[in-house]
Amino acid sequence: MSDLESRIRRAWQGRISGCQLGKPVELLSMREGYDALAEYLHRADAHPLRDYIGYVKSSNVKREWCREAIERSEPDDDINYSFLSLLMLEEHGAKLATVDVARTWLNLLPVGFTFTAERAAYRTLLARGHEWFANGSEPGFDLAECSDNPYNDWIGAQIRTDMYGWVYPGKPAQAAELAKSDAQLSHRGDGVHGAVFVAALGAALATSPPDEALQLAMKELPEDSEATGAIKLGRELAGDGTGDKLIRDRYEGLSPVHTINNLAIVVWALYSHLDDFSAAIGDVVAAGLDTDCNGATVGALWGLQGDAIPKHWTDPWQNRVGLGLAGYSEIPLEELVQRTVAIAKTLAA
Repeated sequence: MSDLESRIRRAWQGRISGCQLGKPVELLSMREGYDALAEYLHRADAHPLRDYIGYVKSSNVKREWCREAIERSEPDDDINYSFLSLLMLEEHGAKLATVDVARTWLNLLPVGFTFTAERAAYRTLLARGHEWFANGSEPGFDLAECSDNPYNDWIGAQIRTDMYGWVYPGKPAQAAELAKSDAQLSHRGDGVHGAVFVAALGAALATSPPDEALQLAMKELPEDSEATGAIKLGRELAGDGTGDKLIRDRYEGLSPVHTINNLAIVVWALYSHLDDFSAAIGDVVAAGLDTDCNGATVGALWGLQGDAIPKHWTDPWQNRVGLGLAGYSEIPLEELVQRTVAIAKTLAA
């Protein structure tokens, strides 16, 4: 197996496992807050969090997403967007533009799997777009209107762009450009910066040591952006067991699905546990905020720079990847890996 294939396999495995870990407690964390999450993990005997979460009775936790019920990775917007990125790259390659992202959403992404900024952008596409836009016509309006929404600096774009780093190993600038094209359909400012950073870091981690990769990725952001400040804070607190609390306190008042607070938590958890996958995704989920999104992002980034993903994370979902997209309900992991490798080789040619 080539190094490229190994890294991409670990990235998929890490992203899916991290998402599945955080999925059961996502609503609990967002609706009831960190204290409720911590109390649930205590009742579930999941401190420290190093395996999938077991079920104990809670109105905001679904039994079918917990450890006892896992037979495949359940459909989730985080994984939907990764697969959408793959489909778009297969069709458009390095020329992928924002208009292509918009058409793909209209044709393949159910509105029920969109939230906050993405749903707002979707509404604008439907209300303002040309009748035949989804079938190839021009949009009929300025697509920048889609990102004029109250959620355009929240986490939605940051969860969509991992793939662009996977297929551009060692080329963070190219990964960042694709991430920007995707993110700016629904986001602006730090909403875009978070997406750009995740893609650029993934690309840089493939060929550079972790701290050098961090610096390379940060070059793709404005130095004075809030995103840059959050990244620096997360890195400074790496190794501090109270880092998650300090970050939550620092950004108190921000939505639990904002880009900035979640970005800082992601960097803190990843750089605290570069040699321990279970601790990296376990701590980022236990830190609260957007648990499944952060678990997925940390899992993928860890996979790009780490060793094998432990089998107790991958065995339960049996290489079965659930999707919630038009025409796609489930896909084998191996197909995802091979198609992603093929795109990376095409872009490198």
